[in-house]
Amino acid sequence: MQFQIHALPAQQFAALFGAADATLAEQGIMRVVADKSTGFPCRVSLRDASVGETLLLLNYEHQTAPSPYRASHAIFVREHASQAQLAEGEIPVLFRHRLMSIRAFSDAGLMLDADVAEGTELQKPIAAMLANPEIAYLHLHYAKPGCYAARVERS
Repeated sequence: MQFQIHALPAQQFAALFGAADATLAEQGIMRVVADKSTGFPCRVSLRDASVGETLLLLNYEHQTAPSPYRASHAIFVREHASQAQLAEGEIPVLFRHRLMSIRAFSDAGLMLDADVAEGTELQKPIAAMLANPEIAYLHLHYAKPGCYAARVERS
């Protein structure tokens, strides 16, 4: 089963970078500077921020379906990030060195399946889950911190 991983759109966050820290804080958003080369995974570019790069740390509602699985969690977005445009079936380098959680959802937003895999081994469980016609889409999460990474759909 062919699949496509989708990054979050850059324009969704662009206006936030021009806001004052106090304004961001009122919305529960923090401006941070990466102090190491891993640990700051951008959901727009699907790459880790480099040391010294500015990011926003904010709560993002990734599961908006009106179901018991509605969910949000903290994400990082790099300033000036360009939206990743991955090839069909491509697993970004960002995921390859992390343990990933795969969550499968129906059209109604109900979780139908879940698994955990090393990032280098994601293609097989993704394809297996998407082979089930009841599954509408997948969400990838970083398994250890549990935060949302990206959406996966059939291509």
